[in-house]
Amino acid sequence: MMKKLLLGIFVLACSLAGHAFTVIDPDLQKEMAQRTDHEKIKINILLSEQSKSMELLRKAEAFATKEERRQFVVETLQRQAENSQAEVMSLLNEMERNGMVEDIRPLWLVNSISCFANKLAINALAQRTDLMHVYRCQATRCLFDETVTPTSLGDDREIAENLLQVNADRVWELGYTGEGVLIAIIDTGVSLTHADLQGRFWEGGVEYPHHGYDFSAPDNDPSDEDGHGTHVAGTLCGTGVSGTQTGVAPNAKIMVLKVFGTNQQTDETLVTEAMQFAVEHGADLLNMSLGWPDPSASVKLVLRQACDNTLAAGIVTAACAGNVRLLQSLIPIPRNIYSPGDCPPPYLHEDQMVNAGGTSCVISVGAVDFDDQLTSFSSAGPSTWTDIPQYNDYPYNPDNPTEIGLIRPDVCAPGLNIKSLDYNNDNGYCYKDGTSMATPCVTGTIALMLSKNHELTPAQIDEILERTAVPLSEHKSNDFGAGRIDALAAIHALDDDASNESPFEASVYPNPSKGDFMVVGDGMRQITVYSLDGKLLKTIEINGNKCAIKGLSSGVYLLKIEAADGCIVKKTVKI
Repeated sequence: MMKKLLLGIFVLACSLAGHAFTVIDPDLQKEMAQRTDHEKIKINILLSEQSKSMELLRKAEAFATKEERRQFVVETLQRQAENSQAEVMSLLNEMERNGMVEDIRPLWLVNSISCFANKLAINALAQRTDLMHVYRCQATRCLFDETVTPTSLGDDREIAENLLQVNADRVWELGYTGEGVLIAIIDTGVSLTHADLQGRFWEGGVEYPHHGYDFSAPDNDPSDEDGHGTHVAGTLCGTGVSGTQTGVAPNAKIMVLKVFGTNQQTDETLVTEAMQFAVEHGADLLNMSLGWPDPSASVKLVLRQACDNTLAAGIVTAACAGNVRLLQSLIPIPRNIYSPGDCPPPYLHEDQMVNAGGTSCVISVGAVDFDDQLTSFSSAGPSTWTDIPQYNDYPYNPDNPTEIGLIRPDVCAPGLNIKSLDYNNDNGYCYKDGTSMATPCVTGTIALMLSKNHELTPAQIDEILERTAVPLSEHKSNDFGAGRIDALAAIHALDDDASNESPFEASVYPNPSKGDFMVVGDGMRQITVYSLDGKLLKTIEINGNKCAIKGLSSGVYLLKIEAADGCIVKKTVKI
């Protein structure tokens, strides 16, 4: 069988002699040149057939409940992956039997397959017409929180200062504590024995007895060996039984998804696996206090695709903006924001509309101190996606006032000298700095919101957080986003009908359309049409209830529809 496999690969390679392996990433080609024929390299194989995220999102929004929406998206993506990966998986399994590949992991959140493969296997894969891209997966350090200060236990109970700053304690008084909300923590794992987390873990049954999974090992024990994830978990739902109330949402539960091995390193396939697990197993939201500084185009593409499909499933993610503000000489704007924190938000702020683009599940989080001053490390936006041809949106040109890039972060939260749980002491606490520490403060606030209204969409959550944040700049900025979050104001906003939907309503039909669009809404005054690469295409002044949008070529567009009593944005698809 081995001879037949090698003969088939040899014939295929000879028949295409002289043709470049355009599917193989150049960096992978360089790595292959330095390896022996039998050495294996971890690769990620992206299938040509990927979900059309805007179309998937539109179809998912037709379902009445979040659970129905999630189930539809999961089943759609799983079916796509199963059908399109069948031939490639058959080849990989045959290669595995002959020692050419190992550790094959098919994914459906992004239609891809990761494995370790030798040069002969990679060259054979490159000849296939059903693959978009094959590139090397490199373990990357994705945590950069430097300061860790243990603290002694006090005799008196207290509430951590960051919780008081965002008014979480006043939300608890209203009866909202995160109960009924499941948060997936994608991190270094969590201490499963810390007293302040007992009773707060997801029950994974016989298959997942330790409340999650370790994708780096891989095995079902996601215990923390670093401390980062335990500190994050404490800010999410630490109960305070050891003395300090550290959890913004003390009655929420956590699903522990470990993606880091040694040296705080991981790769994007492990993070995608963890996101996929969370989506499939019922997490309500994700916390990702991690990120790639100055990521490759391949990493950006995979992470945004994962975040797009997570949005379609109705799940929001808080991700840190990064801690490399002071390294702009090495990681300049517009690459200073970590990925996936550089992915678009689910809701586009009005200040972004001059340069609108696509959306994803990510609420990007920056860090302030206890005086609402920007920390020295909080990464600087904007980001751009013009370097990724599959997206090509949010152009950035500092000399062009309309090409402002993607404003990052969306909001900020306390991230300096944050007290939370110590993984080395089952009753202990420690202090840490970083946007990683600010992110769970935002995630916990979202859990409080969901405990009041579990059917909130990612766009509604993001809009409420941004609209109710304490403004720290005149406009949404690349330092503070829309401002520092206020949990109490966000909860009160849920009582305001205007927070969930504009009093002004308009509809666009047919959508998608093969011809013109018709916009219908009472009292419309102006319609502005934007392409997904941020270009203003046309502005239509109107005084009436109907307007035809004509002359658009095939693509996805954003319509900003304004009336006397509100403004809404609609996505439209021209086939």
